[in-house]
Amino acid sequence: MKKILFVASECTPFYKSGGLADVIGSLPQYLNATKKCDVRVILPLYDGVEGLKEPFRNALKEEMIFQTQVGWRFQYTRILSLIHQGVTYYFVDNLQYFGRGGMYGYGDDGERFVFFSNAVIEFIYRGDFKPDVLHGHDWQAGAAVAICNIKKPVPGIQTVFTIHNIKYQGYLMYDAFDELLTIEREHFAGFEWNGMLNLMKAGLFHADKITTVSPTYAEEIKTPFYGEGLETILQMRSRDLLGIINGIDANDYNSMKDKNIHVNFKSSIPKKKENKLYLQEKLNLPVKEDIPVFAIITRMVEQKGLHLVMRIMEEFIQQDVQLVVLGNGEKEFENYFLMLQSKYPEKVHVTLGFNESFSREIYAGSDFFIMPSLFEPCGLSQLIALQYKSIPIVRETGGLKDTVQPYNEHTNEGTGLTFANYNAHELLDRLHYALFIYHNPSHYKHLIQNVAKVNNSWIQSANQYINIYRGESHE
Repeated sequence: MKKILFVASECTPFYKSGGLADVIGSLPQYLNATKKCDVRVILPLYDGVEGLKEPFRNALKEEMIFQTQVGWRFQYTRILSLIHQGVTYYFVDNLQYFGRGGMYGYGDDGERFVFFSNAVIEFIYRGDFKPDVLHGHDWQAGAAVAICNIKKPVPGIQTVFTIHNIKYQGYLMYDAFDELLTIEREHFAGFEWNGMLNLMKAGLFHADKITTVSPTYAEEIKTPFYGEGLETILQMRSRDLLGIINGIDANDYNSMKDKNIHVNFKSSIPKKKENKLYLQEKLNLPVKEDIPVFAIITRMVEQKGLHLVMRIMEEFIQQDVQLVVLGNGEKEFENYFLMLQSKYPEKVHVTLGFNESFSREIYAGSDFFIMPSLFEPCGLSQLIALQYKSIPIVRETGGLKDTVQPYNEHTNEGTGLTFANYNAHELLDRLHYALFIYHNPSHYKHLIQNVAKVNNSWIQSANQYINIYRGESHE
C-alpha cells in the first residue's frame, strides 16, 4: 500500500477560500477507499477569524514539538493531528506565521509558506509516517516539493505537484533563498524567475510528476495566454504533465438527499420546479413556474467572465426571465449587480457574500447556471450545478470544456450550452438559445435526463492518481 502525504494550505471542512479546499477535503477519502494507498494531509493550523473551529479543535492531539530551521533562525513548531472521515490530518502550529485573522493576503506570505514547507520536511524526518510520495498542491506547497526532491527525507521518496490555478505563484525577493531556505546555492536556478523567487516554479522544476485539474487546462497552460509566464518550463516538462479532472463529493452534493433544499429530486422536472417556486417566494420575485431562473454563484473577479455579463445582461433581462446572483469580490462587479437589482427589482435578486446552504437552494431552484469564465482550471460550480440539474451555460475553456458537453438538438446529446470565444455576444446568443430550449419541453426534458446521468464523483480520477503514485506512464 502506497503511503502518500498531501501538502496543502486549505481543506474542507476545516478552512476554505476556494476549490482547492474542496479537492483536499474529498480526494483523500476516495483514494483511501480504494485500499490501494494510505493518504494523509498536512496543513497549517490557522488561528483567528479563519481558524479551526470546534469540534475539530477539541479533537486535536499533540504529536511532537521541534524547532524548524528557517535560514539562520529556528522557529517553534508544534504538530497536532486528528482523524476525520477516515483520513489522518496533521496541522503545523506556529502563531507567528498562522495566528492571524485570515489565511492569505499578508506581505510575508512567501516566508510563511517556506516555513510551512521546511516544517513539513522536518516532520517527515522525525515522524513515524514515512511517505512514499509527497504530493504538493499549488504554490504554497512548491517549496516542500522542491526541498523534498533535493533532501530526500525518505530514501526513494517521489514527488507530485498539482497546479490548481497557475495565476497565483508565490513570489519572494531574490535574497530570500539564503534568508529562508536551507539548501545549497546550486539549487537556486530551480527557484529563480525574473529576478525573484517563484514557489510555483520551484514545484514545477523539481517535481517528479506534475498534474493539473483538467486535460484542457494542461494544454492551455503551455501557451503564453494561460501560462502566466511559466509556459516555457511546462513545455519542457510536458512529458511529465497530466491533466486529471477534479471530481466532487457526490454524496454531499446530492439533490436526492440534500437537506438544504426545499424538495429532494433526481430528474423530476415538477419537483425541480417546486424548488424554483420556493426560491422565487423566498427572494420576493414573481412566483411563476414558466419564468426561467438564471443563476450566477461566483467570486466576483475578472477571471469569472463577468465583463461579458456586464456587456449584455441588461439587454437580456428585457426578456421574461429572472436572475439570481450570489457572491462577492471586486467593487466594479458588486456595484454592477446591485445597480441591476435596483433597476429591475422584479427580475433580479443579488446577495453579496456567500452562504453554503443558500447556494444549494439557488442551484436547486435555478433552471440555468451562467459561468462564462475567461479561464477556468477545472471549476467546481458547473459540477455542482449539474448535480442539481441547473443547466450550465459555459465558455469552452479548461475544465468547463471537459465537463460540459454542448447540447445537440438533432441528436439530443449533451449536458449544457457552450460557446468558444471570449465574446459577450456569443454569451448572449447562448442565453437566448437557453430560452428556446426551456420553452421547448422535449429539448428541455432530454437535457435534464442527460444531466441526471452525469457522474462527477472522484472514482475515475482517483484511479488516475493511483497510477501516477505507482509510477505508471500516462503516455
